[in-house]
Amino acid sequence: MEEDDQQKLMDLVKELVVRLLCQKGPNSVPQDPGSPQFHASLRYALRILSSHLAPSAAADADAIAESIKRHLSNHGKSSHALAFADLYTKFASKTGPGSVNNKFGVLHLLKIISEDRISAWNEVNSPSLLPNLECLDAEVGDRWRVSHERDNGVSLVSKDAESFRKVAFKEYADLAKEESEVSEELLVRDVLYACQGIDGKYVKFGTIVDGYILPDMVRVPRATRTIVRKLCELGWLFRKVKGYISESMDRFPAEDVGTVGQALCAALQDELSEYYKLLAILEAQSMNRIPLVSESANSGNYLTLRRLSVWLAEPLVKMRLMAVLVDKCHVLRGGAMAGTIHLMAQHGDPLIHEFMKRLLTRVCSPLFEMVRSWVLEGELEDIFAEFFILGQQVKAESLWREGYRLHTGMLPSFISNSLALKILRTGKSINFLRVCCEDRGWAEAAMEAASAAGTTTRRGSLGYGEKESLESLVDVAAKRIDRHLLNVMYNRYKFKEHCLAIKRYLLLGQGDFVQYLMDIIWPELSEPANTIGSFKLAGLLESAIRSSNAQYDEQDVLNRLRVKMMPHSAGDRGWDVFSLEYDPRVPLDTIFTESVMAKYLRIFNFLWKLRRVEHALIGAWKTMKPNCITSQAFLKLQQDVKMQLLSTLRRCQVLWNEMNHFVTNLQDYIMFEVLEVSWLNFSLEMEAAKDLDDLLMAHEKYLSSILEKSLLGERSQSLHKSLFILFDLILRFRSHADRLYEGILELQTRTGESSLASKDKNKLQRHKNDGTLENGSWTTEGRKGLTHRASEFLRNMKQDLDSIAKEYTSLLEGFLSQLPVQQHIDLKFLMFRLDFTEFYSRLSLKKT
Repeated sequence: MEEDDQQKLMDLVKELVVRLLCQKGPNSVPQDPGSPQFHASLRYALRILSSHLAPSAAADADAIAESIKRHLSNHGKSSHALAFADLYTKFASKTGPGSVNNKFGVLHLLKIISEDRISAWNEVNSPSLLPNLECLDAEVGDRWRVSHERDNGVSLVSKDAESFRKVAFKEYADLAKEESEVSEELLVRDVLYACQGIDGKYVKFGTIVDGYILPDMVRVPRATRTIVRKLCELGWLFRKVKGYISESMDRFPAEDVGTVGQALCAALQDELSEYYKLLAILEAQSMNRIPLVSESANSGNYLTLRRLSVWLAEPLVKMRLMAVLVDKCHVLRGGAMAGTIHLMAQHGDPLIHEFMKRLLTRVCSPLFEMVRSWVLEGELEDIFAEFFILGQQVKAESLWREGYRLHTGMLPSFISNSLALKILRTGKSINFLRVCCEDRGWAEAAMEAASAAGTTTRRGSLGYGEKESLESLVDVAAKRIDRHLLNVMYNRYKFKEHCLAIKRYLLLGQGDFVQYLMDIIWPELSEPANTIGSFKLAGLLESAIRSSNAQYDEQDVLNRLRVKMMPHSAGDRGWDVFSLEYDPRVPLDTIFTESVMAKYLRIFNFLWKLRRVEHALIGAWKTMKPNCITSQAFLKLQQDVKMQLLSTLRRCQVLWNEMNHFVTNLQDYIMFEVLEVSWLNFSLEMEAAKDLDDLLMAHEKYLSSILEKSLLGERSQSLHKSLFILFDLILRFRSHADRLYEGILELQTRTGESSLASKDKNKLQRHKNDGTLENGSWTTEGRKGLTHRASEFLRNMKQDLDSIAKEYTSLLEGFLSQLPVQQHIDLKFLMFRLDFTEFYSRLSLKKT
């Protein structure tokens, strides 16, 4: 634009301002062009004319006219609204040369001027329309200049294109300097110090608020204060993480830190090292001057607060994660710590997932090394009790059951419970082979397992994220080591042979041995317990072994069989304290523990008493058989005595048959339905066992089956008591039967009608010496007296036998009535064995 045109334009603006000022009121006077009010109004007009603000609405003259008219009406100026409508109609109808084409622009300008004047008049103590603008230069007409002040967000900008950006940027810089007394470069440097846990000149750590703050006395814009506060969160998180690392490393090697905690500290320290590198780069950039916006194209290697917030966005996320880890892992250690970090790694954000995975790789390294060492070497390298397997010092026989156990509190969540149990068993098998079996073959099996699993036995071969490799190694190692352990137990220590020996001798399965032992030991065990010597019983045991097929067993088996005398009290006989025991020795005592041998002892005592009752009935039969034949000698007695004798003999024989039927069927049930069936099942389970736990479980099941079926279980206590009462009654019957036939033998001797065998003579003489026969009873009286005493003796014996029979019948009925209600099906089958003819069922029906 030419200089003359600019002058003309300035003159028009001045004339317009003068006219507007003269229209303030009817009595207004012309304004002096040199007055302050004129200069303020001129500046206001120049600001409006040089403004580049465009209306936000579309250029619609009718719409803006309607808006002005509605505004006037809403403010109670209806007359002004009508006048404006009439003027606008005339203004819009003007077309052609000399008319205004941009009608919308004129109306919009007038509306903005009106609104701006109203807002300026409403300000309190406002000296002018634009109180914050400086006075124009005297040469305002030379060219349009730019004011350094702002009003309502609009700046006076010259229409010179070269000065548009410079003026705007300069105005922004001046405004920023007025609002802040601290430069952004210093704030950036202080923030970087805070991110390293160091107090800066302005940004310092406040103990009250527990964080880095910019004091209120430091005047900065609110936006700057906000961004500084957000960036300083990183410094607070850094202090938290750094403090945890320092505290943990100062306490190490304390037990509450451990190797896993140390690994976590090392991993966090590595992350902080990367963080330090970033801060070093940022600090180098912060040394460069922050250019003006107009200079940004020429210089990009500088650092502002906004740029710093972008740089620190990712480190802030990582630092927050590390701070959360520090909070959660502060009281944890070992596997519990690794499990907690693993749960936090289950995140959908790839950044967080990869970061946590990188940490877990370092943290889980000691844990996986413990697993590798335990599975392949059987070594429990757990100084700080961090592993999920706990070991304790125990005796060799308790090593498998009590030496090691699973600590679920230290079990990481990425290792399942089944896998942990397999890991526990594998290392336990190695220790069992090494300590109890004195075997070294497990090392070769471990190397083969590592090779088959595709790993090595060296350190660091396992790591986090290699779950399939871990499971493969554990599975292969468990199979090979367990198989080697079972081979050692079966072949070297002959577990099956020892189980069979226990069945033969403690469970009385070797019939000829048991029968011979019972025959030769009967007289000794009939004596009081306190008069019996264990050495003599041991000699009798040796004799029974040498006189039976037991002599062909291995000497190692026979050496383990011993006589055991249980504690006795006053009145006990040898039968009450005698038992056999079997010495399992290491490592078989892992299976045949003291509690297990105590159960075998219970079974032996039951079977031994059953055999004793059977032997007693056999002895009674041996006594009854020859006397039944020689009873024909009593035909010369009186008829009533003969009938009495025959009735008594018949009663004794019938009662013996009932008892023998019960004992024989019970013994057959125990020997075949209980012992043999349980042994067969145990043999099959031994063949199918895959590890020592399976073998222990199979043997426990075998023993429990015998106890339950033999009426020795907890649920059969009442039945067991009833059975032992029956046994005592049968033994009492044996003593009565002996008395009966000894009395008959004495009577036969007195009458002289038959000769006695030498054995019977000796027995009679022994009873005479013992005083069991009444002095001068039968031998000193005549025939009449003999008949009287015989009748009285037979009557008493008949009464005793009737009493025993009645008691036996009552006890047997009570015993049989309990069998159908037993839960074990084999006990119900015992009822069928004892009452297969339904004799007892019909008898009970008759009574009811």
